[in-house]
Amino acid sequence: MDRSTSDNKLYGILAEFRNPKELLDAAKLMNSKGFKNYDTFSPFPVHGMDKAMNLRKSKLGWIVGGHGLIGLVGGFAMIYFMMVVDYPLNISGKPLMNIPAWVPVLFELTVLLAAFGAVFGMFYLNGLPRLNHPLFNSENFKKASDDGFFVCIESEDPQFETSKVETLLKDAGATNIEKIYDE
Repeated sequence: MDRSTSDNKLYGILAEFRNPKELLDAAKLMNSKGFKNYDTFSPFPVHGMDKAMNLRKSKLGWIVGGHGLIGLVGGFAMIYFMMVVDYPLNISGKPLMNIPAWVPVLFELTVLLAAFGAVFGMFYLNGLPRLNHPLFNSENFKKASDDGFFVCIESEDPQFETSKVETLLKDAGATNIEKIYDE
């Protein structure tokens, strides 16, 4: 398929490597050269890749914890309003604020809202849903879920220069280098 740069915007340059060790070394090289907008793709997690790419810790834990806390406080406020303020009902002389009886509901609301926070927080942090990605246009990239190891440097990166990136990837040991266009 012949593409002209005037019709399509360059998304980035995709490079394939032979094995996880070469992919890890390439990620370390990209990081040491100051690239920020790049990602690696492999059929399985590569130990040490997040350190090689100098990735920050995920914010998902804070999102889940915050939603769990909202569930706990919201559940407590809801039960307190219903049992003490709105419809106080004295059962067998027990206190109106019978917290041990509230524990199952508080636990379930905490877990429920934390689970929602985990799912929707993951969607938000991963930029999902995205129905198509420019990398899906590459026939070679289909191997990423089977036996391919890839690095893609995006053209949005401040360090990006096509010839410089291609030379760097070639020197890093890439077996196949391909320009990816955003359609």
